[in-house]
Amino acid sequence: MFEHRNTGPMTELLWTGPADASRILVLAHGAGAPMDSPWMDDMAARLGERGIRVARFEFAYMAARREGVRRPNPRAEAVLDEYRAVIEQVRAETGRVPAIGGKSFGGRVASMIADELHTTGDVTALVCLGYPFHPMGKPGQLRTAHLAQLRTPALICQGERDIMGSREEVAGYALSDAIDLNWLPDGDHDLKPRKASGHTLADNLDATAAAVAAHLPEPSTP
Repeated sequence: MFEHRNTGPMTELLWTGPADASRILVLAHGAGAPMDSPWMDDMAARLGERGIRVARFEFAYMAARREGVRRPNPRAEAVLDEYRAVIEQVRAETGRVPAIGGKSFGGRVASMIADELHTTGDVTALVCLGYPFHPMGKPGQLRTAHLAQLRTPALICQGERDIMGSREEVAGYALSDAIDLNWLPDGDHDLKPRKASGHTLADNLDATAAAVAAHLPEPSTP
């Protein structure tokens, strides 16, 4: 069950999960799919079943596509302020300090602002679902420099054969001890395994939701 709430001219939030949940996760979408894609709907529902209140939103370029305005995918650095504004909005509305994260691009954006906001007590933790460690087909262009020094308690749920950071590739990266890696068997960038693996997408999504639920702390109030 989803609840749309218009919170002003800039951002509409899509809420999933128990309204009285103590833990809130702000979850941003990937680069090419909206906040209510089937994958995002499925993951938000699984998190809600585990007592987590999920707040989804869309970056302006994706929201514009709903109005028929085709905008190119932006650089992650260009939308940092949009994510900061949503965190402030969620805190003001709920009176709680949320965790932040997202799928692929959304998780990367969250990771780039996590330390500044965790240091000031504005977020509790970070969750990345399928982190894009490098652009597709460009394994030499790493997006890991800030992850080496990350201090925010972080969880990265990654498919073992993710085309933007496989288990073999990530093993050679310098990552902060604050990051816990949760590997999903035979998963691709959407955490989907091949049929021959003996695993299912439902299995991997359930394992991901369970890992996120175990990772998120009970928050304090602002």
